[in-house]
Amino acid sequence: MADTNAIAKIKLQYFRSKICTPVKHKLVIKGLGFTRLNQIVEREDTPSVRGMVAKVPHLVRVVN
Repeated sequence: MADTNAIAKIKLQYFRSKICTPVKHKLVIKGLGFTRLNQIVEREDTPSVRGMVAKVPHLVRVVN
């Protein structure tokens, strides 16, 4: 039986270093769960995660 309440996922890649960025940007990167450069993580596609990505578009990209 298929799960009808499947939660949408979004893949994010941390592609640019957070060195020389404001502290708030570093905290957003940490909050998204990134620990190293070029890492790809999968998160739930929620407005809060989308908002975090919108704050650091120069450090994170959406991967399909």
